[in-house]
Parts: sequence; structure tokens; C-alpha cells
Amino acid sequence: MTTSTRPPSRPTPRFRWWHALGIFTAANVVSILPAGVSGDEVFYNNFRRPAVAPPDWLFAPMWLFLNVTSLMALARVANDPEQTGDHRRVYVLEGSGWVLFAAFNTLYFGLKSPVLGAVDTAAGLAVGAGSLVYSLKVDRRAGLLILPRVLWLLLATYVSASVARHNRDEFLGRGKS
Repeated sequence: MTTSTRPPSRPTPRFRWWHALGIFTAANVVSILPAGVSGDEVFYNNFRRPAVAPPDWLFAPMWLFLNVTSLMALARVANDPEQTGDHRRVYVLEGSGWVLFAAFNTLYFGLKSPVLGAVDTAAGLAVGAGSLVYSLKVDRRAGLLILPRVLWLLLATYVSASVARHNRDEFLGRGKS
């Protein structure tokens, strides 16, 4: 009599590639509606910006990279067989981050409001930092995949706060012309 020893089967992943594609597509479609893929370059380039402000051409490829790494992190957390309160916190924070990402272009370019754009960016940084903390608790690699977004948003928060402070906000009717 022979007995076969099969390795234990891995659980079926909860989060599949089409979930990532759905999140990515929905958030990016909402995001590009007000101003297209690169935003309103003339609007952005006419602002007084700090010297560390990234060039306008960098935003689309950077956010593509950050979106992909964020979805990879989410997949790692969602597919962890053990689901805890920290996992749920990551889901809430990542969901909030995607909503903030999708809303940014409407606030900044659609409403022509650098102030609301700065608030959105700072909120994205706070959400990203929280997601980083809880992701590191759940899965170190997931946290490391979120780290680039937090670093980018740290720079972006500084830049957007400076732009909001030194330029006119058409929507709120405040600031310098």
C-alpha cells in the first residue's frame, strides 16, 4: 500500500487580479474626468511652486507605480489566511486612500482649488501613514510596498501646502492673483 503525501493546499486567494484591475480602473476613470491623464498642465505650471516641486510630466508615471504597489500590498493583506482587526484597518485606510486619490483632480483641477487639493493630499498622507503602520503589522512586504506612496505624499503635501499658500484659489476666492 502506498500513501501519497501531498503538500497542504493553499487557500483560494480572496483578492485576485481582476479585483485590483477594478479598483485601479474605477479610481483612475473618476480621477481623469475633470482634467485628463496629466491634469491641467497650464494650471499647475502657472503656480508659484517650491524648488522641490516635481515636474508635471512625472505625476502620471509616479502615480501608476504607486497605484500598482498599493494594489500589490492590498492583495498581500487580503490573501493572508489569518484575518485580524489590523487587516480590517488596512482595508478601511486603503479604501479611503483610493477615494482621496480619485477625488484629487476634481478638487484641484476641476474646482481650481489648490487649498482643497492640499487638504486632500495631506489627508492622503495621514491615511497612507496609517496604512503603512497596520500593513507592517500584518505583512512586512505589504508595508514596504506602501512606503513609496507615503514618501511621495510627504513631498506632495509640502508642495501642495506651499502652492495653496502662495497662489490664488479660484474656488474659495482667496489668495494672491
